[in-house]
Order: sequence, then C-alpha cells, then structure tokens
Amino acid sequence: MSAKSDAVLRALKQFGLQLPGAHGKAPWPGHDDLAVNDKTFAYLSVEGEPFKVSCKLPYTGDEALDLPFAAPATYGLGRSGWVTFTPDDAQMPPVARFQAWIEESYRAQALRRFVKLLDARQERGD
Repeated sequence: MSAKSDAVLRALKQFGLQLPGAHGKAPWPGHDDLAVNDKTFAYLSVEGEPFKVSCKLPYTGDEALDLPFAAPATYGLGRSGWVTFTPDDAQMPPVARFQAWIEESYRAQALRRFVKLLDARQERGD
C-alpha cells in the first residue's frame, strides 16, 4: 500500500510476464496473478492494496518460511508448498529475491518445453 511495495509489484509482474508462455490472470478482485498454461505460478496483490505475494516453492519453501513475513499459503495451498510473503516496507527483500521465488514457482508449474526455453534463454544471457 506504499509507493515502494507498488513498485516491487510492478517489477515482479513485468519479470513474470517475460517468462516463456506466461500470461496475466485475475480470477478474483484484489489479484493480479501470473500463470503459465492457465496454471497460476504467482499470486500477486494489486497496486494500492497491502503487499502480498504467494509462490510454490518446492526447493526453498522451508528456508523461506523462516522469514518473519512468510507463512504457508491459505486455502490448503500451504500443504502443497505454497508460501505467502507479506513484508512491510522495512522488511522488503530485494526484488531479485522475489524474482528467484517466482522463477522457482514458474519452473514447478510450467510445461517442460517452457522450462527448456527459459534455460536456453538464460544460457545465452538473454
């Protein structure tokens, strides 16, 4: 709900939409989510609302849950490795940390061919 958190949300949305096959998805009010093959890989709050990001973290979820602003996602998603982050401006991690979480979640949800495209892009340095 601050200029800082809104800027982070914009950066994360832009980052996520650059992943192969990614598209926006807004199934409910207050959500500006990222999806691939219509499978959500990041739940993002909308600008002007309290900051909230949820990602599926099969590899770093336990580590992420040690952060004071992280909790298992609601609606049973936490049981499947989804973590919700709600930092205030003072706790806000660098955008690169969120990007890494979003990429991990994307890799968990995307088709293998999209992951291969991402790997090839990263090898080229794109």
